[in-house]
Amino acid sequence: VERGLGVHAPHRTVLRVSLGMVRIGDVVRAGMAGAMLSGVPSTVHALATRRDPLEGARAAGTLLLPRETRTLPLLAAATVAHLGISLGWAAVLRTVVPERNGAAWGALGGMAIAALDLGVIGRRFPRIHALPVLPQVADHLAYGAVVGAFPRSRPSAGTSTR
Repeated sequence: VERGLGVHAPHRTVLRVSLGMVRIGDVVRAGMAGAMLSGVPSTVHALATRRDPLEGARAAGTLLLPRETRTLPLLAAATVAHLGISLGWAAVLRTVVPERNGAAWGALGGMAIAALDLGVIGRRFPRIHALPVLPQVADHLAYGAVVGAFPRSRPSAGTSTR
């Protein structure tokens, strides 16, 4: 899907900013890979410090079920929230992160996402705000690096990039 933002005059383009080409399949694959691997740093940290490794998932569940306290509904809500957020951010990262040094640029993007997710949104959710910050930031860095590094598909013969 080619995207451009612009104002078009009848016979010429007045302003055009091209955001490149992003394939939905690439977004889904990269987003799912990022979603599956992004919790590794905080899970390892929780196990190493003898904390509950499911606390982060239960906290994420409060995004959709803010008053819920039971584990199973919170884990189900966390799955939905995590996949939706992961796919949404993957679409953003796949649009702005260049292929070259994708993991590094993706990690930088993950840091920006962490600032928003943890510093702005997470403050409004007590269980998210109570989580140890560094492991959560590491999760975001891992997510961004995975999404940024994930291979991009190439246009097949006869496929236009315009």
